[in-house]
Amino acid sequence: MTKKADLTTAISDSVEEGDSVYLGGFTHLIPFAAGHEIIRQGYEDLHLIRATPDLVFDQMIAAGCASAVTFSWAGNPGVGSLRAFRRAVEDGVPNEIEIDEYSHFGLVSRLFAGARDMPFVPVRTFLGSSLPDHNDHIRTVQNPYDPDDEVAVVPPLTPDVAIVRAQRASPEGDAHLWGITGDVTDAAFAADTVVLSAEEIVDTETLRSDPNRTEIPGTVVDYVVEEPYGSHPSYTQGYYGRDNQAYLKWEEVSESHESTLAWLDEWVHAVENRREYVEKLGVNRLLNLEPTHDYAEPIDVGRYA
Repeated sequence: MTKKADLTTAISDSVEEGDSVYLGGFTHLIPFAAGHEIIRQGYEDLHLIRATPDLVFDQMIAAGCASAVTFSWAGNPGVGSLRAFRRAVEDGVPNEIEIDEYSHFGLVSRLFAGARDMPFVPVRTFLGSSLPDHNDHIRTVQNPYDPDDEVAVVPPLTPDVAIVRAQRASPEGDAHLWGITGDVTDAAFAADTVVLSAEEIVDTETLRSDPNRTEIPGTVVDYVVEEPYGSHPSYTQGYYGRDNQAYLKWEEVSESHESTLAWLDEWVHAVENRREYVEKLGVNRLLNLEPTHDYAEPIDVGRYA
């Protein structure tokens, strides 16, 4: 059964005020288009969750979407701090937010547990760090196999909604990913509702021709959205590169709350959807992000009667 929807419908049908919303993707496949749609629809009081929140969270926080943020490391990669994030935490602008911080491994371990219905998962590396002093969710248990060994543990993470991206998907929601898959698969399995945004929707046989690349099965997906350039200014492996100038520019754009809101007015509220955003970027800018081809060697999967 097809699960195709446009992004506006997928977000409005799946996200409710007060929901916990996980935005997947590590360095690439970051769902910027979905984040912009959440801003455009005026959501507030969301519990936003992400490993390495970068520009997309800075934008959503500045827009007033968040009341809480669970994260591991927050910053503008290679540039500096997230200014809007810091204004919210330090000054309550545009509103106060609660924060729940982990290491990368700690946060994805919570997803791992949530995806597998585990009561907790051990993360030994928290012992010796200062994070347990600041996070009540990081606790210790006695190793049942060694009474002299104490192990740090974290609880499962089960978001109300996960928004994840893939290179391509079938109308039924099966998704092919390659490159860095990061937290995407576990986020899809851990969440109650899953919105899958793909660079392109292809026929089911294309997915079946390379079954080992199917990281997300359609059985856990609720909405499938075809959204070319849906990760810009981050990248999608094999489709377009990272727009480094956008990350550098954000340092200037986000210098004040007023300049951040002005950017949101121009690039989010003044465009109806991602297509208009891409048209506004312009052909030359997109051509500069085109990768050169680097094909993997084909394999013979084999077909058996």
